[in-house]
Amino acid sequence: MASIVKYVEESYQELVHKVTWPTWAEIRESAILVFIASLIIAGLVWLMDYVFGVQNTDADGGWWKGVIGFIYQALN
Repeated sequence: MASIVKYVEESYQELVHKVTWPTWAEIRESAILVFIASLIIAGLVWLMDYVFGVQNTDADGGWWKGVIGFIYQALN
């Protein structure tokens, strides 16, 4: 039991005195960077879905084949 108490005390001391915590400004900048990167990645995924085809039905009941599908259909 004493070793558990010692471990918790040493962990607390390390977290309080040895760890360098980011400032609120650094946290805010990182959060904004993650948000912008997420938007860019979501946009790239949407673009790939649009170009290569999305597995949803169109209004006429057909499958959306994407830009590549339309090019392939036009060549045949």
